[in-house]
Amino acid sequence: MQVPIVTPADFVTQLGEESSTQTVIQWSLERFADQKMVLSTGFGMEGCALIEMYAAHQKPLDIIYLDTGFFFKETHELIEKLKTRHPHLNFINRGTTLTPEKQADLFGDELWKRDPDLCCQLRKVDPMREALKEVDVWVTALRRDQSANRAGVELVEWNWKYQVVRICPLAEWSRQEVWDFVKSQQVPYNELHDKNYPSIGCTHCTKPVVGSAGNYYSRKGRWSGSAKTECGLHT
Repeated sequence: MQVPIVTPADFVTQLGEESSTQTVIQWSLERFADQKMVLSTGFGMEGCALIEMYAAHQKPLDIIYLDTGFFFKETHELIEKLKTRHPHLNFINRGTTLTPEKQADLFGDELWKRDPDLCCQLRKVDPMREALKEVDVWVTALRRDQSANRAGVELVEWNWKYQVVRICPLAEWSRQEVWDFVKSQQVPYNELHDKNYPSIGCTHCTKPVVGSAGNYYSRKGRWSGSAKTECGLHT
């Protein structure tokens, strides 16, 4: 078992109990300058905001994402906008090589309807595990108030599932704060957020939530009709 290269206690010792998001970001870039650090995103609003914050430091950084083969066209369009906006960042698709057609051959049609957990395992969790094998530090845009499963997220913690340090600079943010930042900095974000999609995943498993606006977050539109609310990456 790998020994953690940093613990929450180390972080508190270095920066103190109260640390701003910008302080955490600056600390992460300096503390892990000689180690492999990546920022992963599914290109939700939080991810776009966090990319903007790291990009402002003008340092190279790998931005990894998992193209499941079922991205919305708006998500693909957003990726291209962010690549153009931040040419010094390296956007890397670490999605599965299992094509939708091959998945259907192996597991039958519409696996996402019959066994969404397996579909997420194949198209998200397994690829992420592979992507993080050679990584020391994993930056994510998780927020505590996104769901009960994320309520305990720390700014800095050791993630035993993937054996990496996980940093969540936006852990204490609200969706309203994210929305305010995105609007004030003119950060590109997924157009689906303006069409009642508070959270965006795959085309087959993401539905709009009537009445939602950009400053509203909910998992209700994900895996609609089932009790599932997480893909498994962060559980």
